[in-house]
Amino acid sequence: MATADQHTDAHDVWLPIPPDEIEGLPDGLHYVHWDAGPDYPADPARCVFYAVPYMKSAEILLRPLPRMSRVRVVQALTAGTENLLPGLSDLPSGAQLCNARGLHDASTAELALTLILAALRDIPGFVRAQDAGEWRPAFRPALADKSVLIVGYGSIGSAIEDRLTPFECARVVRIARTARDTVRGPVHPLSDLSAHLPDADVVVLATPLTDATRGLVGSGFLAQMKDGALLVNVARGGVVDTKALLAELESGRLYAALDVTDPEPLPTGHPLWHAPGVLVTPHVGGPSSAFLPRAKRLIRDQLTLFAAGEPLRNVVATAD
Repeated sequence: MATADQHTDAHDVWLPIPPDEIEGLPDGLHYVHWDAGPDYPADPARCVFYAVPYMKSAEILLRPLPRMSRVRVVQALTAGTENLLPGLSDLPSGAQLCNARGLHDASTAELALTLILAALRDIPGFVRAQDAGEWRPAFRPALADKSVLIVGYGSIGSAIEDRLTPFECARVVRIARTARDTVRGPVHPLSDLSAHLPDADVVVLATPLTDATRGLVGSGFLAQMKDGALLVNVARGGVVDTKALLAELESGRLYAALDVTDPEPLPTGHPLWHAPGVLVTPHVGGPSSAFLPRAKRLIRDQLTLFAAGEPLRNVVATAD
């Protein structure tokens, strides 16, 4: 592994994982480790590739950007990059922001399936009964024979369908920004959403947060869902109008399983914590044992392309 003394003229690559823990990093670059600590590992002005630390606040992640006058790539380790977009204006012209498409597919899809099954079979209720030392058998819905609607059919949405396949669902309907065909069947455009919502027993949100999807799940969307349907959000909290969802939960008409909320973190005492029929997890779709090996692979592959002067994958924005 190159050291600063060996490569005083090298371009710096900032990594949130110690570089000696990532096999196969390309030669010719100088690697330093920064996981959002108070001190920088090197002069930010020497950084040409900034792999962003994971699960840190936007304020911390954006802090070095104004001083990164030579940076060419900002590589997120999240599928969504809305927290990094405000820093785009601080980047030199032509610098690219890349997301981590594919990195969280397995982990987030696993959690989506967990939330669906836990909510339908009322696992939270059984856990509360266990805590009370009470035997409370109950008849609960199965996932089998249910119609599932996936809103946001990118790599995570597709991975969710992979995991739904063995569960004998009646159908899986796919919605994305634009229509297309897949080996599993058609993906319908977002404009067709109203035609499919009333038939869905389970609605899974896996869409990125954009101007088009912010507040997408408002009172109108929720009103079109059938009585007793389950809303599962593994996307972003801002996709859902929390006030509108609370009204449906408190009426008992709909159920929800939420890995993300608006606001987030959900404050102590917020009514969503204790609304009937809701299961809340604290944005844990990505952080699992599946994260680190896939993060290392993504960083290595992107740096290999970067060192070779080839186009990077997953470019979502370019600085003017």
